Amino acid sequence: MNRRVVITGWGLVTSLSCEVDDCWNRILNGESGIHRIKLFDVDDIKVQIGGDVYDWDSNDIIGQKEANKIDRYSQFAMVAAKQAFDVAAIDTVGHANAARFGCVLGSGIGGMTTISEQMTRLIEKGPSRVSPMTIPKLMLNAGGGNIAIHYGLRGPNYSVATACASATNAMGNAWDLIRTNICDLVVTGGTEAALSRLAMAAFANMKALSYSKDDPATVSRPFDASRDGFVFSEGAGVLVFEELEHATARGATILAEVVGFGTSCDAGHITSPDENGTGAALAMQMALEDAALDPAKIDYINAHGTSTPLGDKAETRAIKTIFGDHAYDVSLSSTKSQLGHSLGASGGIELVFSTKAILENMVPPTINLNTPDPDCDLDYTPNSPKPREITYAMSNSFGFGGHNASIIIRKFER
Repeated sequence: MNRRVVITGWGLVTSLSCEVDDCWNRILNGESGIHRIKLFDVDDIKVQIGGDVYDWDSNDIIGQKEANKIDRYSQFAMVAAKQAFDVAAIDTVGHANAARFGCVLGSGIGGMTTISEQMTRLIEKGPSRVSPMTIPKLMLNAGGGNIAIHYGLRGPNYSVATACASATNAMGNAWDLIRTNICDLVVTGGTEAALSRLAMAAFANMKALSYSKDDPATVSRPFDASRDGFVFSEGAGVLVFEELEHATARGATILAEVVGFGTSCDAGHITSPDENGTGAALAMQMALEDAALDPAKIDYINAHGTSTPLGDKAETRAIKTIFGDHAYDVSLSSTKSQLGHSLGASGGIELVFSTKAILENMVPPTINLNTPDPDCDLDYTPNSPKPREITYAMSNSFGFGGHNASIIIRKFER
């Protein structure tokens, strides 16, 4: 029999707030973390807004010496992980059970900041001036590796890269490690700090981003008829998954229970989703089957909802395919309307919000949804949060490459 897996810790880094309760309250208040980019010069780039964490400093948390050794995306992971460990109230360093403590982290791109900085140094100053720390900083597995080193996690440790589905795929893998008795505790989620002049220009030139010149806070408009692309952001969402009896034995506070996971691939276009959401529907169906759950039991879906014309429509069709008439009864929202899209970190951030929704029986809003798209006709919780008893919540993540992942959590009951 598979073991039960619960969530005992969480942590966030976002452009709106870097503390879970404060960020959640700002989400409910309809605030936005989107603004004109401040991390770097955008005067000559076609798109100039995003969700950069411009006023954030990791030195107080991980120390300047340590921060200098790791890329920004690893710094985000370390800060979010510290919050998660503090909430979980467990000291894993030197723990006798350390070989059963793991880390599975998602990131779509990894150390983009280091890549950009060192390429500039190579061009301007020559090969001898490229930092010897370049590879250890940019590695896609560095985020999880640094967490393991700091917290003494000696069990399975690997990174997942499935573009914008990375964090949710990582969490599904983490869940599986625990329920199949390989691990008792796994740190998981996602981190991304890909905002740079190179990445911003690349996404803008491929026309994936919104070109809107409106107030930045209003540009991310999931499911709205006027949506025209996603808003690029960065951040991290890290959670502690733990086997139920392990958590109970040490008196941990249990935030929610993980009950199902599904993943699939469109096997179609490298960037565009299947227009009927076939692969997305398959991931949701697999998650429901994994949880042995009737679709009508789902109360809330934190939608992938990136504010792209094709993506939001495809996700809506996928939800209708799987949920049938219940699609019109379930509450949905896209918190990307307030935070933008943090690529491989988004699933981790959104599972934190899904957990908060369950704990507080409150559906967060989709802001900027003012002109409904006739093809997107479900209840996306426009502009204001909505009280609702939430027992089961699903979080969706879909990414370039046709990657799809869905995870289901439930209100914890013994």
